[in-house]
Amino acid sequence: MSIIYILIPVAVLLTSLGIYLFFWAVRTEQFDDLEKQGMSILFDDEQNHSADKSEQVTPPKAVQQTGETQNTEQAPKN
Repeated sequence: MSIIYILIPVAVLLTSLGIYLFFWAVRTEQFDDLEKQGMSILFDDEQNHSADKSEQVTPPKAVQQTGETQNTEQAPKN
């Protein structure tokens, strides 16, 4: 029975916090446009897209990582 004296104030406190956060979100216009962020990942921004094209760099040629050097000339066989 003594746990009730702890649970009721905790429940009231959490309920008050939830109501406060809900009204804060409404007041700061968090719920105005729910579709924009979900749709924004589907489309490229024109500014970012044009900047990416101008800064495109060709990738460097692959380097062999075996530690051996490649000779283009073949050594004569004896």
